[in-house]
Amino acid sequence: MSAGDPRAARTRRRTPAAPERNPTERRPSAPKPPVAAPPVPAPPVLTPPILKPVVELGPERLADFEAASRLEWLETNGLGGWAASTVSGAHSRRYHGLLVAATRPPAGRSVLLSRLDETLETGGGRFELAANRFPGAIHPSGHRFLTGFRRGLFPEWEYEAGGARLRKTVAAVDGENATLVVYELLAGEASCALELRPFVAGRDYHWLRRADGAPGCEAALAGDVLTLTLPGELPAVHLRTPGASFAADPSWWYRFEYAIEAERGFEPWEDLFTPGRLRVTLEPGRPLGVLISTEPPGGRDPLELLAAERRRREGVVAAAPGPEPLLATLTLAADQFVVRRGAGLHTVIAGYPWFADWGRDTMIALPGVCLATGRQAEARDILRAFAGAASQGLLPNRFPDQGDGEEPEYNTVDASLWYFVAIWKYLQASGDDATVRGELLGVLDEILAWHRRGTRHGIRETEDGLLRGGEPGVQLTWMDAKVGDWVVTPRHGKPVEIQALWYNALRIRAALAERYGDAAGGAELGARARRVRRRFHELFWDDARGVLYDVIDDQGARDASLRPNQLFALSLPFPLVGADRARRILRVVEEQLLTPVGLRSLAPDDPRHQPLYAGGPRERDGAYHQGTVWSWLLGPFVTALVRFRGAAGRRRARRLLLGLESHLPEAGLGSISEIFDAAPPHAPRGCPAQAWSVGEVLRAWVEDLQSR
Repeated sequence: MSAGDPRAARTRRRTPAAPERNPTERRPSAPKPPVAAPPVPAPPVLTPPILKPVVELGPERLADFEAASRLEWLETNGLGGWAASTVSGAHSRRYHGLLVAATRPPAGRSVLLSRLDETLETGGGRFELAANRFPGAIHPSGHRFLTGFRRGLFPEWEYEAGGARLRKTVAAVDGENATLVVYELLAGEASCALELRPFVAGRDYHWLRRADGAPGCEAALAGDVLTLTLPGELPAVHLRTPGASFAADPSWWYRFEYAIEAERGFEPWEDLFTPGRLRVTLEPGRPLGVLISTEPPGGRDPLELLAAERRRREGVVAAAPGPEPLLATLTLAADQFVVRRGAGLHTVIAGYPWFADWGRDTMIALPGVCLATGRQAEARDILRAFAGAASQGLLPNRFPDQGDGEEPEYNTVDASLWYFVAIWKYLQASGDDATVRGELLGVLDEILAWHRRGTRHGIRETEDGLLRGGEPGVQLTWMDAKVGDWVVTPRHGKPVEIQALWYNALRIRAALAERYGDAAGGAELGARARRVRRRFHELFWDDARGVLYDVIDDQGARDASLRPNQLFALSLPFPLVGADRARRILRVVEEQLLTPVGLRSLAPDDPRHQPLYAGGPRERDGAYHQGTVWSWLLGPFVTALVRFRGAAGRRRARRLLLGLESHLPEAGLGSISEIFDAAPPHAPRGCPAQAWSVGEVLRAWVEDLQSR
């Protein structure tokens, strides 16, 4: 299945249910006086960050329906749910909705309320402000009344119709499956009427709704709360609209069309049910707040909830690691990915709108999303959450979307190795020896023990000290696209970045042993790491080209594909290659893989190279790692650039990262896309908001531009 497949969202990586976790773990030896931690540079004195609006659009651009429908806004609720759509107001994905609830946080995501379409009634007539795409038609065409849009802390629209000027603000409420919509009459008559027509989907977020003859929901107004009772086990939706009346008008509307679904080779049409219309009077100076929630709202004031959410977000932005507008924007974007998982724990959503939390993505994103933004407590909770999910020395590749008792999937060779790196960076940032030594060290020892004797999918330390993995039909590295039985880039054997991660796991555990008084354990692990380094250089260095081989298979054949994976031998905390070879690698990677928005996954002169990420699921997954640009790879490239080119590298790195500002207003407003076309103009593709894309920019900025 494809990336973002609506049926399973990357379950193309699916594996059989995993055995139970082996509880055996090695305990650290008796403590000796601890070795001092590596020094952590003091943070620079910073001026307050500035959150400029990511985008401000006027009526000329907003009148272009197609262009406005390419710009997506996202509001997340800290549970895994969201509200999202496009600037035009027309949904372009099945994942768009005004209330997409995480019914079993962060899983069980369901599109409950798809839309809330507005009609403004003044002395000049009735004006439908919504916009929907149907086959061959846009109806209504409310984008014609748009005079302004801006995305700052929240998305805001301004409309002018019938002599009235109206502002609309949408906000998700942190910690609740709730969305706020606030309307303000800015100018015009003394009062006017606003009609609100809710459209219900009531479905899993990967699927589409079809009219089946039965009511889409039951509706009842009690006081100022309209309750929509949905079929099945879905929660009810409550709309609190102070002062509103309700007129029942139950009906199905057919074939809403989602343009991006059609482009991605999926069915693009959906039927939605509307129970009727709410009607309320608007007056200048008296904003109307609508609270849409899965919980009964009681007497809660939507305007007070919006003010509280504004204060929370202002606090998030205040923790940005520098005064540059890019950092303030990305700090707010990072907040969207950190969500609750179970009691007192957190996790990272890999990307919106279709990814859940993935082990590999979480560990890569954590230093930037959490540590660079001052969220050490959440980082600790994330590390704890994944410690509890480790099984046979592996962290989950992904958790089930529905969270209903299905086993996590463990088809990953690198997530557990990235866990070492994430813990190491957490310790450097926090000095939290109590958590690392008391709760996480045993998990690291269990991982090393399982890798030494062998675990799932053929993952094991070989006789030469390197790490191999792979079995037919399974993809284990981050280059993991699979369509049916076709593993596009299997990379079975000894991938280059896995050796770099394995070396770092050994070096990190050796350093922790020394830190906690286990000199003998540290010496043994250090000797194993040195053995890995020697053998790595014997097998992987291609002196003729000045690069590293990508994979050594089980028969010793060397894959000479020029890919970015070799960067991790340069960029991880303990580099695996020396300065001379590192500079040669950097030169080749820069010449053939680097773009302004990330690194190509395969060199353009390779016959398998795919310049565009387009077409149906098979075509797109065939291009996913065969040239497609990945923005998260700018992080390791910047780290290597600064580490091995000094001041000149730092200047180059700064220009590269700041260059991403031009991307922030072109796809997922205020965030960084998952992938881009390999060929100019490098159009954004995949998820419009990706955790490791955002996280690696923040991490590289803090670690490489501020701290070196």
